[in-house]
Amino acid sequence: MVTIASDQTLNILHLEDSLADHELTALTLRRSGLHCHLHRVDSLSEFQRLTDIQPFDIILADYRLPGFTALDAWAHVVQKPQHPPFILLSGAIGEAAAVDAIRLGIADYLLKDDLQRLPHVIARALEVHEARQARELAVSQLEASERRLADLTEHLQTSIEQERASIAREIHDDIGGALTAVRFDVAWIGRHSTNTEMQEHAASAAEMLQHAIGASQRIMMNLRPPILEQGLVAAVQWLAAGFERRSGIPARVISSSESIRATADIQLVAYRTAQEALTNISKHAHPRTVHIDLSDKEDVLTLEVTDDGQGIDPCMLEKPKAFGLKGLHERARTVGGWLDISSRPGQGTSVILSIPLTSHTTPPAPGDAQ
Repeated sequence: MVTIASDQTLNILHLEDSLADHELTALTLRRSGLHCHLHRVDSLSEFQRLTDIQPFDIILADYRLPGFTALDAWAHVVQKPQHPPFILLSGAIGEAAAVDAIRLGIADYLLKDDLQRLPHVIARALEVHEARQARELAVSQLEASERRLADLTEHLQTSIEQERASIAREIHDDIGGALTAVRFDVAWIGRHSTNTEMQEHAASAAEMLQHAIGASQRIMMNLRPPILEQGLVAAVQWLAAGFERRSGIPARVISSSESIRATADIQLVAYRTAQEALTNISKHAHPRTVHIDLSDKEDVLTLEVTDDGQGIDPCMLEKPKAFGLKGLHERARTVGGWLDISSRPGQGTSVILSIPLTSHTTPPAPGDAQ
């Protein structure tokens, strides 16, 4: 049974033009042991004034009043963000009208000839109202938490890319430059030495240094791809060519145009998505072919990386430590986009990134006149 706390005093507004019905309602509530302050109003203007200046725990309303109905009162109350439960208490309302009123958001209705049930109806309406408020608060808190998480994710992604760019510059300026200088010196020693053994060691050292220079260049490209300066299409084609060279798996790139206009942050998200998708394919998919489609039709950037490999078990997508795929989802959100992963075991996988371009100011495409 639904009950009201014994120490709770309710502030109730009663919209009723009949003084006798109001007194009968008050008597019913007193006999039930319900503690309340019952305020009666019989005009729409006074009802609006009172609900504007003070809070009420619940509103009881006759359906038909001189010159207006309870629905006119409800139309005023429902605009308030924390409005109280609204109960129809009438002897002149049909069941169809009562159902329509509840569909509008009114808490409940009760016929006046069943007035002894009023305390129970009030208690139930309050319980539902409190549950709804608790749910709305939980949803609001969850949305706020998700916004904070999204902001943190965006900050972390930005910080990571900035740190990657800084490390790439240090590798290029310091390590790369030092390795190149040492390689020249070793080559000079090899050319000017008359000792055959010395020449062999110098050649071996020069070869190792060249390998280290190549490794540093690959690391720089992964940290901060300068190929993006040539545009997204060229960058994705470069990724596909590198994937095909390393894996021996054909990777075909199809683009809706030779150059796709997008801001630097969108291009970077698309590039990282393609990079991660190709990395996952090389590790797990074992496909025969890979297709990459790029499009900017209808002001939406779409990147689709598809393979015909062994696919992904759906439960793998839900693994708590599937950070690579989860990271792609979060990356997409940082630029207002979304990611879809479609896969069936034995039938390949498709990773689709979609980012609206209308809300972003796009720079000139590479090669356009400034």
